[in-house]
Amino acid sequence: MLFALPDPDTLYQALLDRDPSYDGRAYVCVASTGIFCRLTCPARKPLRANCTFHETAGDCIAAGFRPCKRCHPLKPMAESDPVIARLLDALDARPAFRWSEPDLLAMGLDPSTVRRAFKRQFGMTFLEMARQRRLREGFTALASGAPVIEAQLEAGFESASAFRTGFSKILGVAPGALNPDALLRADWIATPLGDMVSVCSKGHLHLLEFMDRKALPRELEKLRKGAGNEIGVGQFAPSEQIRLELTRFFAGESADFDTPLALHGSEFTKSVWRALRAIPAGETRSYGALAQALGRPSAVRAVAQANGANQIALVIPCHRVIGADGALTGYGGGLWRKQRLLEIERGYLGG
Repeated sequence: MLFALPDPDTLYQALLDRDPSYDGRAYVCVASTGIFCRLTCPARKPLRANCTFHETAGDCIAAGFRPCKRCHPLKPMAESDPVIARLLDALDARPAFRWSEPDLLAMGLDPSTVRRAFKRQFGMTFLEMARQRRLREGFTALASGAPVIEAQLEAGFESASAFRTGFSKILGVAPGALNPDALLRADWIATPLGDMVSVCSKGHLHLLEFMDRKALPRELEKLRKGAGNEIGVGQFAPSEQIRLELTRFFAGESADFDTPLALHGSEFTKSVWRALRAIPAGETRSYGALAQALGRPSAVRAVAQANGANQIALVIPCHRVIGADGALTGYGGGLWRKQRLLEIERGYLGG
């Protein structure tokens, strides 16, 4: 890296001071608004607890944040590539439009060229960026109490069936099946490693997963059946607590998670999860070492299965388990995330 970010407190002070020396080299993501800005942004300054910092605008977009309309953090990228500039303008002009490759062809653009340009600058395609933005707007509208049809329109879906399909791919449940008064409520959380969904009751966190985890629909279905086939969208006290704790974790402030957990598993599985939580941030264990610690040295396979059954990511740190040879092993959120989480936690060693 050409520029290593200083600590979060230094960056937050630079944000307060609107320090121009960080322009283009650091960006702030604001969890309370869902937007990201340059550190020189003239907008009202957010609370420190709501801020995480990244080296690139692409990292902010990948984490689910939208660019600020006051400081225009994407302007340099747009100026460097006319194709990007044109499509970003088009997305701002029609944020609810359902973009497709034929639309790009109609604009005289080659979809392959567009795909490469956006992947190079942002790590995602233009179509992925547009779809993520639309679905998040729909989720946010539902969480605020809007009826399904209003959320559908807010997300730019002319067809109710298309909105249901898109929404169901994320949460595994159609928006019309969501009960705002349900015992369990899902909340959307943007993080530096991508959007996550939490599911909470009034007193406990039941699920915390990355949105793109393949097992997410199955996990949500299991929770929904256990709650009388009802799940809602919104927040309880644990929803706010885990959001704040995740913000602190990614900001390098604390690796402690104190949100009360509801564990759904056998007694053996729960014992594995408790053993995972006992691994200090910055350290790792093998499946064999976990089995030994549990007094079940021959239960390595069962330990691995319990590890894979974890549905409260980060809080129950299954990413801290590696192969006996030190190699990264499978992780439901993706090996790239596992690697990044371990890198982040090295900063907590000795803390």
